[in-house]
Amino acid sequence: MFGNIHEECGVFGIYGRDTADVASDAYYGLFALQHRGQESCGIAVNDCGLITVYKDVGIVNDVFTKESLASLGTGQMAIGHVRYGTTGGLSRRNAQPLVINHIKGSMALAHNGNLTNAAALRRELELEGSIFHTTSDTEVIAYTITKCRLNTGSIEEALSAAMKRLQGAYSIVLMSPQKLIGARDPLGFRPLSIGLRGDNEYVLASETCALDAVGATFLRDVEPGEIVVIDSGGLRSIKNNCAGGKKALCVFEYIYFSRPDSVVEGTSVHEARRRAGALLALRHPVEADVVIGVPDSGIDAAIGYSQQSGIPYEIGFIKNKYIGRTFIQPDQKEREDRVRIKLNVVGSVVKDKRVVMIDDSIVRGTTSARIVTLLREAGAREIHMRVSAPPFLYPCYFGTDIDSQENLIANRHTVDEIARIIGVDSLGYLSVSDLGSLVSDSCAGLCDACFTGNYAVDVSGVSEKSRFDRKICEHKED
Repeated sequence: MFGNIHEECGVFGIYGRDTADVASDAYYGLFALQHRGQESCGIAVNDCGLITVYKDVGIVNDVFTKESLASLGTGQMAIGHVRYGTTGGLSRRNAQPLVINHIKGSMALAHNGNLTNAAALRRELELEGSIFHTTSDTEVIAYTITKCRLNTGSIEEALSAAMKRLQGAYSIVLMSPQKLIGARDPLGFRPLSIGLRGDNEYVLASETCALDAVGATFLRDVEPGEIVVIDSGGLRSIKNNCAGGKKALCVFEYIYFSRPDSVVEGTSVHEARRRAGALLALRHPVEADVVIGVPDSGIDAAIGYSQQSGIPYEIGFIKNKYIGRTFIQPDQKEREDRVRIKLNVVGSVVKDKRVVMIDDSIVRGTTSARIVTLLREAGAREIHMRVSAPPFLYPCYFGTDIDSQENLIANRHTVDEIARIIGVDSLGYLSVSDLGSLVSDSCAGLCDACFTGNYAVDVSGVSEKSRFDRKICEHKED
């Protein structure tokens, strides 16, 4: 997808017991999760309770040189983070992990997701005297845990108490001086997996591909609402906040966010996307000569469409992997202008052909129109676009940066109108009723609020992403 929606963040943690080069393990884990966020990244290493952190704006390969990794030293555990910010702007101060030093000891924390009550919690904490140094809701989580720690006996008890105050989506990795802890929100909006390397090294990661990157074997997913504590005694579980089986895993983990080689809640991401393509072929058949996919997440769905329809699949686009994703450009026009640089059509595949083009979504429609223009210029005779997600109709408040309902093209136009606007001969979306068919029976529920408006938690108190990054003249204080 190019210039449409934005990635999630990615979290990683490793507990090695013995002093080792855990910084390098975290580096390789983050490298595998780079697709989930490219604004900033960071690693914190814990050596016998002394936590050292290095983080900056940029991608993993640029931020972490041999020198910066060496500066982290060795340790028994580490956590890492790659960020795409949904609350708080792009700056080094919002990079994670955050390290908090307080009366009961130090703590390093990183999280994936978005709190729906971050503004209310921040206001409450500020009125009690807390001073915030970032504009992200990760610091709200850290201070809420710290506040609860004053009245509890352990860091995991403080986290459990804090989770009763936190609303929205979050998967957390946390280090105390002696423990590595992972947690998911009670509805499990964001994934978190547990892996084991050797006999006694535990790994936590947003996706199983990061476990593979460090040679860890997948054990299981952290359950919604569960806290897992890893220390010298091994791994133990706390389920005080589990919601009794109800789940709301973000469906876009399957459609777009996760890597195809990851397994999320028991379902292969590649297979989920392939099934989406097959369903599109059943719901929206068309006579055509070739099926192509928009890299990267449209490719698996295109294969599924081809297999179901019998129309040959071909590589229709070549993606330049050496420039950043188009969505990280600050201006929409700049994002659109870079589509041509980043994506090139294989002319011999589409020239004089009736083409089925598969992409994972249409948000504003401008980028889709640019891609269609590339195909027309390459000689495509007909272009039939199929989208492996339903139309976006509502904003997302749980970590996907779709926060402006008026900018969603499906809110203002019918499917036929959208087809004319972006310049295709026909357009078909995946049906909302087909979303459940993408996953295995092990997944009890999906969040589809961006398509249906059925939010799993109250979103009435959500504030805009940039609230704490605007100039004083742009808003009045409450």
